[in-house]
Amino acid sequence: MAGDGIGPEVTTQAVKVLRAVLPEAETVEAPVGLAGIDARGVPLPDESLALARNCDAILFGAVGGPGEEALPRDKRPGTSLLLLREALQLYANFRPAFLFPELVGASSFKPEVVEGVDLVILRELTGDIYFGQPRGIETDASGQRYGVNTMRYTESEIERVAHAAFRAARQRRGKVCSVDKANVLETMQLWREVLIRVGAEYPDVELTHLFVDAAAMMLMRTPKRFDVIVTGNMFGDILSDAAAMLTGSIGMLPSASLGEGRTSVGQMGLYEPIHGSAPDIAGRDIANPLAAILSFAMLLRHSLGMGDKAKRVEHAVRKVLAQGYRTQDIFQPGKTMVGTAAMGDAVVQAL
Repeated sequence: MAGDGIGPEVTTQAVKVLRAVLPEAETVEAPVGLAGIDARGVPLPDESLALARNCDAILFGAVGGPGEEALPRDKRPGTSLLLLREALQLYANFRPAFLFPELVGASSFKPEVVEGVDLVILRELTGDIYFGQPRGIETDASGQRYGVNTMRYTESEIERVAHAAFRAARQRRGKVCSVDKANVLETMQLWREVLIRVGAEYPDVELTHLFVDAAAMMLMRTPKRFDVIVTGNMFGDILSDAAAMLTGSIGMLPSASLGEGRTSVGQMGLYEPIHGSAPDIAGRDIANPLAAILSFAMLLRHSLGMGDKAKRVEHAVRKVLAQGYRTQDIFQPGKTMVGTAAMGDAVVQAL
C-alpha cells in the first residue's frame, strides 16, 4: 500500500530490497488514501481491505495531502490508516528510535546527548482520543459551535499493550517507562493502575512512571535513560515524532503496528516509515527511503520470522551510511548526496 505523496517513492525502494532479499515473496498492490479515493471514491476501498486481511504483512507508504482537513471525515486520506488499524486490530505500534553512529553529526543534539540512543516507543494504537465516542462538532443553544473528543480506555485495551511492553523489555534491557497524565486525567489514572498490576507479573522488568510533560523534557535531555516507553495513542503520536529528531531525521525511523492476527511464524502487522506523505517534496527524488527499507526489515523480523534476513537489511543500511551516502535530510559536508532511487540502489548493492 504505497499511498500518497512520497509514499510510492520510498516504498518502491523498499520493494527493491524485498526483491533482493526475498525473491520468492508474493506481493500484491492496493490503493489507499488519495489513491483509494481516485480508484474507488473512498480512502480505503473494500478491495484493499480484503487484500490486507489475506496477507501476512502490509508494507505501507504514507497517506494524506494538503487541505485534507477541510474534507468530510470519511473522505480524508488519513482515515484509511485509522480504519486499517481498527479493522485489523493493530493495537501495538512499535517505533524504535536509534542513532546510527555514522549520523551523530546529522542530529541537532550534542553528540554526548545522543550517542548510543536506542529506545522503543510503544504507542497504543486503537483506543484513546482518536477513537473515543462521542466526538464531533456541535452547536449549543446559544448558536456557538463546540468540539468534543473523548479520551477513553478499557482495562483490557491497556492490559494487552502493557503485556506487549513488558515482553519487549525482556528482549532488550529490562526497563519499561509508562507515560501518562494520571495527575489530571481519570483515563490515565486507570492506565497507571493497570500498568502497575500487569507489571507485577514481570518481576524481572523495572517499571517506572512519568507524566507526559516530564517525559517530553527527559526525552530531549537524557534520552539514553529510556529503554521501552509505553503510552497512549495521542501521547505516543507526539513523543515518537519528537524522538525522531534524536536520530537526525524523521526520514530514518521505521515502525511496526502489530495486532492479534497471526502468521505461521509471527504476528500479522503493518509496517511504515513514520515520516508521513511530505507532499512538498513528492516527485522530486529527494525523499529518504531508509525508514521504509528499515520498516521492511521489521516486517521480516516480526511477521515472517526471518531475523537473520532483517539483520542483513539493517547491516546494508549501515554500510551505505558508512560509505558516505546521504539523502538531503541527513546530508553533512564531505558526504555524497544522492536521491531516493540512488539510495535504494546503494542498499541493494550493499546487500
